[in-house]
Amino acid sequence: MKANANRAAAVARPRSGIPGTQSAPVPTENELYGITELAREFGISLRAIRFYEDKGLLAPRRINGGRAYTRRDRVRLGLILRGKAVGMSLAEVEHILSLYGDHGEGHAKQLDYLVGRIDEAMQELDTRRRNIEAMLGDLADAKGQLQRTLALKRRVRKK
Repeated sequence: MKANANRAAAVARPRSGIPGTQSAPVPTENELYGITELAREFGISLRAIRFYEDKGLLAPRRINGGRAYTRRDRVRLGLILRGKAVGMSLAEVEHILSLYGDHGEGHAKQLDYLVGRIDEAMQELDTRRRNIEAMLGDLADAKGQLQRTLALKRRVRKK
């Protein structure tokens, strides 16, 4: 499980943002990326990128029969992977991306939605934590009772 969490955290950011690796130069607005380049940078498969494209989350240009991704596509891919890493469904990720708009005009709406989603996630985690604490208490009580029963049985056998 920890390996999946570590992988999700790594996938959520480009490899150039990982400490100890060389940072990639800041891309220009007109810079294009190939599918292999993005897959390598984000540590995902080509198939995953094509999947997001099929779902309408990415829309690369076609140049000489190949996919050419813009800086916008690269940013969107990063957002998709971050959303997935924190447990969002693709529908939620798509909703967030649609709020952003083509030129960032929906940024405030996107942030409002994200704040609300974070509040929900925090409440859910807090509920899970309380349930885990209660379960730990119940298990400790059960263990104590079983240990007392076992000790009593051992004393009876010795007599």
